[in-house]
Amino acid sequence: MSSVTFDKMTKRYGDVTAVSDLSLEVKDKEFLVLVGPSGCGKSTALRCLAGLEEISDGHIRIGDRVVNDVPPKDRDIAMVFQSYALYPHMSVYDNMAFGLKLRKTPKSEIDRRVHEAAQILGIEQYLDRKPKALSGGQRQRVALGRAIVREPSVFLLDEPLSNLDAKLRVQTRAEISKLHQRLGTTFIYVTHDQVEAMTMADRIVVIKDGVLQQVDSPQNLYDHPVNIFVAGFIGSPSMNFFDATLTGDAKEMYVDTGTFRLRLSDEQAQKVAGSLGKEVVFGIRPEDINSPDYLPADVKGVRAPATVDLTEMMGSEIYVYLTAGNDKNFIARIDPRAAYHVGEKVEILFNLDSIHLFDRETEKSLLV
Repeated sequence: MSSVTFDKMTKRYGDVTAVSDLSLEVKDKEFLVLVGPSGCGKSTALRCLAGLEEISDGHIRIGDRVVNDVPPKDRDIAMVFQSYALYPHMSVYDNMAFGLKLRKTPKSEIDRRVHEAAQILGIEQYLDRKPKALSGGQRQRVALGRAIVREPSVFLLDEPLSNLDAKLRVQTRAEISKLHQRLGTTFIYVTHDQVEAMTMADRIVVIKDGVLQQVDSPQNLYDHPVNIFVAGFIGSPSMNFFDATLTGDAKEMYVDTGTFRLRLSDEQAQKVAGSLGKEVVFGIRPEDINSPDYLPADVKGVRAPATVDLTEMMGSEIYVYLTAGNDKNFIARIDPRAAYHVGEKVEILFNLDSIHLFDRETEKSLLV
C-alpha cells in the first residue's frame, strides 16, 4: 500500500502558519496535484511528507505507518526538485546510481535499475555525460530517473517543470503522465500552474494561505468551484466576476448587475432562494460568453451590450476584452468567424446554463 494520509497536519514557522490543519487522503496509485499561488504552503506540505521539515501538529501516514519521526531515507519516498539537484562532477549514470550505492545495493542490481530507468526515459545515450552537457529537459529526465531507480512507494515532484521552456514543459508533462501509468505508483505533484494541474491530475487539491480550499477531479473543480478563489484560480483566462443583486420573487428570480439582468432557471432559483434580495457575485467563464451568431441554437442566453477594448487572435478562437456599463471589464472567448473590432459596440450573449453565483460576504458558492 502506498496511500498517503495527512491527519490534521499543521506546520508553523514561529508565528507564521504555513500549513493549517491539513486533512487529506491520497489513494494508492493516484496522481494527486497540489496547486495554489506562490507561498500558499503546497511545497511545505510536500517537504513535511518527505521528512525535510518537522511538522508542528497532527500526523502523516504512508500506508498504515505513522512517519512523523521516521528519517527521510526510511520513508520509502523519492523526491524530484525544481532545481534538478544533480551532482555536476558525476556522470548521468553515477547521478542515477548514487542513492542505491549509499544503500549498498548490489552492483548488478544498480546496473539493471539504471539502464531500465534510462530506457523508460529515453536517456540511455547520455549515461556517460556530465549534467553540464545536457539540456534542461534532459537534466529533468535524469532527476526523474534518479527517483525511479529507488523504486519508492511514493513519488514527490516539486514544480519539476518550472525551469523548462513552454514547448518542453508540454512535452515533459505528457512524459510524466505516461510514466505514472507505466509505474503504477502514487504521485504527489506540486505546481502553481493550473494548466499542469488540470491536464495531469486524477484529483486536484487547491490551497490558499495554507488552508485546503477544495479537493476534486479536474472537471468537477472546473465546473463546480466551491468559492470565488477556486473559481478564479482554475481556468485560463480566469472566470469573470460581476457584483450583482438577486431580485424578483419566488416565481421569477433575476441576477441584476446594473448593466444587464439574467433570469435564473427554476433549478438555480431554488438553490439561491434563501439569498433573494442579497448582494452576490455573479461569475461566468470566458467560453460561456460569445457572439449570438455563433452559439448552438439550444443554448439559453441573454444578450447584453458591450464595447470591444482589445482582441487577441488565438487561432481557433479570439480573446475579446470588453467593457460593459460603468467601466466593468471582462473577457470573452469568441468564435474567430465573429469579426469584432476595437471600439466597436457589440451584443454578446451569456450562456445561462453555465453561470456561477457566490455569496458576497462568505465568497462561497450558492449553486454547488
